[in-house]
Amino acid sequence: MKNIFKLLVLMLVLASCDDMLDPALENIRDIDAMYKEPTFATGVLANAYILLPYSSGPNNEVATDNAVTNDISDNYLEMATGSWSADDNPLSQWDNRQNAIQYINLFLERTDGVVWSQKELVNTMFNDRYKGEAYALRALNMYYLLLAHGGWTEDGRLLGTTIRTESESVESDLNKPRDTFQDCIDQIFADLDMAISLLPLDYGDIADSEIPSKYASLGVTNAGDYNRANGNSAKGRVSGRIAQAIKAQVALLAASPAYQNGTNVTYEDAANHAATVLNHIGGPSGLDMTGGTWYTNDDIDNLGAGVTPAEVLWRGNMSLNNDLESDNFPPSLYGSGRINPTQNLVDAFPMLNGYPISDVNSNFDAANPYENRDPRLQQYVVVNESTQGPLDAVVITGTYSDNSDGINKDNGYSTRTGYYLRKLLRSDCNPNPSVNNRQNHYTARIRYTEIFLDYAEAANEAWGPTGTGGNAYSAYDIIKAIRERAGIDAEDAYLQSVVGDKALMRELIRNERRIELCFENHRFWDLRRWNVSLDKLNETATGVQISKVDGAFTFTPIDVEDRDYKEYMYHGPIPYNETLKWSALEQNAGW
Repeated sequence: MKNIFKLLVLMLVLASCDDMLDPALENIRDIDAMYKEPTFATGVLANAYILLPYSSGPNNEVATDNAVTNDISDNYLEMATGSWSADDNPLSQWDNRQNAIQYINLFLERTDGVVWSQKELVNTMFNDRYKGEAYALRALNMYYLLLAHGGWTEDGRLLGTTIRTESESVESDLNKPRDTFQDCIDQIFADLDMAISLLPLDYGDIADSEIPSKYASLGVTNAGDYNRANGNSAKGRVSGRIAQAIKAQVALLAASPAYQNGTNVTYEDAANHAATVLNHIGGPSGLDMTGGTWYTNDDIDNLGAGVTPAEVLWRGNMSLNNDLESDNFPPSLYGSGRINPTQNLVDAFPMLNGYPISDVNSNFDAANPYENRDPRLQQYVVVNESTQGPLDAVVITGTYSDNSDGINKDNGYSTRTGYYLRKLLRSDCNPNPSVNNRQNHYTARIRYTEIFLDYAEAANEAWGPTGTGGNAYSAYDIIKAIRERAGIDAEDAYLQSVVGDKALMRELIRNERRIELCFENHRFWDLRRWNVSLDKLNETATGVQISKVDGAFTFTPIDVEDRDYKEYMYHGPIPYNETLKWSALEQNAGW
């Protein structure tokens, strides 16, 4: 009996010590923990924010006619000079966008069952907001997939990506074909419409009298309850206004020449979607007069959490650093001089009277090429003998420079074009290691100026330079306001000369877009959606060699870098390894 009793005791001890025989359970919660843990649920959605596609630096500008880089190992330099392939694509959005959509779908499938609040009405408002964010973020990620990977197949079909509105698991059939570009656009619009119906136009604390009718009708009477879900603490997240702006971006892409034969979206649609956003600020009268220098304005240091200045619809988080300055200041200012604006871009800036420098009425003086120019030239580009940095140091890019700032003085850090970058940089930063003065920076994800230019482009194509299509303003009105803000002479005789010509207005709008959005990673995609000639894609990047003898300057144009894009490179590829894994995934033509 004693032995039997001892055996029973031993069995109980062993049974209570799982760790002796089995591995301990890992501290990994199942996705369904969302239902009981709202903070865990918001963390799932937060992954889509972490994976947002925006960049703080002018990365792909060096693959266009706007800039080159002095970093010979740069991926975009290699791409632009002949190394772009389906298995070497620095512009690929495939993995991050698909990952974000998976998180979003996991979230959407469970959010209705999450207890966001014990108060029913507060729970409803939180659930509406989070679902609205998720739908808008799914649309945004699909948009960037279309931008980077949508294209025509060998048999003449315009395809987008594979539409995924349900989460996937190891049991899912992952070998699915791409959906048509039009079907993708329809899905994006449906998601954005859902987001707009669920989200407030803007986040912010309100008073009891301001409770939206849709919640007041449900019985919400306390603004404090509304503010918990949609108040100041939510600023910086996707709002209804941001969803409307994304819809305008998507519509313009679909209506553009490179895609319009495969969609039913018109320029009229694109203009009206942009107008929806612009009408909130009164159209052209709402254009921020300091918006062209949003990256260095005084208010940047006084923005509260999630608060945006008048120019910016949506921004990233504030960051205290001098990374852009360290990368792009000239060597004499302890920078690496990475991004070098081209002569091509410099020539795109008109004269102060508004005329292109190629026009006989411009009064352009080749012996004084930076005099009487559009003020944006000096705001965005460091030209020879202009100043930069916290001490307003004179930067000499000419051959007569006595330091590494001069053109090609130091192949690792000097300018290759005769120009350095100013846009996006703060002059009060000092990358000097002994000082290391850092300042606030943020990424402007969507600017109002971009939406103004979206409208101008679409309205001109739909109704001509002065047509409004029922809106309160025309393409002409937008461009006039933007150029007046820039400092072009009020008379702007050149603008007046093209007001009756749709083709010339198109050329002007595209040039204004190039100038206003330079170094913000738009140019690469704009050239392709416009379906410009292959010669334009392969336009040689040029610069200027400046010598000085007895006080007299000589400006000698130089070729800096040849481009090597092929006819099929108007649309990016599906990643090569993905086409190897999935037989149903069809590649774009040429890749």
